[in-house]
Amino acid sequence: MNKNIPKDPMILLSYVNLKLRDFYPSLDEMCKALDIDQNALVQTLASIDYAYDPDSNRFV
Repeated sequence: MNKNIPKDPMILLSYVNLKLRDFYPSLDEMCKALDIDQNALVQTLASIDYAYDPDSNRFV
């Protein structure tokens, strides 16, 4: 995963949802633009019971 993103899952959740809300129309586009391993991101946030919702473009 990108070295510049937060490692703590709760802080990562806030960071990712902010980026999705303000800058990127989809998780795919954000991960490509920020060079983030999408599977690792999804797994990390799943470990704190959050999943990506494409309709709202955020982790819920």
